[in-house]
Amino acid sequence: MARPLTVGLNGSAESTAAAHWAAREAQLRGLPLRLMYAWEWLPSHQDRAPDTGARQSWPERILNDAATDIESRYPGLPVSVGEIENLPVKALVAAALESELLVLGSRGVGGVHGYLTGSVSLGVVARAERPVVLVRATGTAAEAAGAARDDRREVVVGLDPRHPCEPLAEFAFEAAAVRGAPLRTVFAWHAPALYDYAAGGVDAESADTAERQERQELSAALRPWREKYPRIAVREQLVAGSPAEHLVAAAPDAALLVVGRRTQRTPMGTRLGPVAHAVLHHAPCPVAVVPHG
Repeated sequence: MARPLTVGLNGSAESTAAAHWAAREAQLRGLPLRLMYAWEWLPSHQDRAPDTGARQSWPERILNDAATDIESRYPGLPVSVGEIENLPVKALVAAALESELLVLGSRGVGGVHGYLTGSVSLGVVARAERPVVLVRATGTAAEAAGAARDDRREVVVGLDPRHPCEPLAEFAFEAAAVRGAPLRTVFAWHAPALYDYAAGGVDAESADTAERQERQELSAALRPWREKYPRIAVREQLVAGSPAEHLVAAAPDAALLVVGRRTQRTPMGTRLGPVAHAVLHHAPCPVAVVPHG
């Protein structure tokens, strides 16, 4: 049985955008969609449903309204709903483990104060053992649905061929494949110190050789994936400097930005790396964080 694509809802514009993005992604991947309500507290008041007179909680109304809206926009998409009765981070991490992908909402550029609170969204991304996507609010539900359909823009992924990461590459190539979109792979490298003291300047020949070697490593790392996904147009981009800076610069024109997160625990516990952290704060497009060893 296929694992569902799960989206967390809390009634905010950000979670609405996430729900519509998730619905389109589930449709592209041929997966069922699961809507889950999670909040740090559940309201005790009850609202009376005007049409039936039945008592319906606020979480139930949010879930049912979202399910009805999505089913009308994505006919044939299997949709289920459920509430989380646990601390949000712990419950969402558990939900991610049961899912092909977990999708959460995130507020505007400049900070991840989005889904629930910043500590919750970042806590889930840092701990989840499955890929998590954070989606910005795009305005109305109709705008969110329209943005979700803009699939053919390129998928951008940050890769380092010196540290092969099959889950990251596989996720990026698959995301491009289901969209029929091109894939841009960004590898940011740091040129070695090649100052020629005898000539009083940079050793240009050695610098060119070093860059050529880096390009060859990137091409070699991507070769198996190109063979597995021959229909994808792949652009290999070797850049100098900060990987986060280049990935954020590519984000405005991307359908999806994909970055990795190492799962090894440190003495400080699980954490996001500097690249993932910067991208989550500043990229305006949906960002997928893929855990790997």
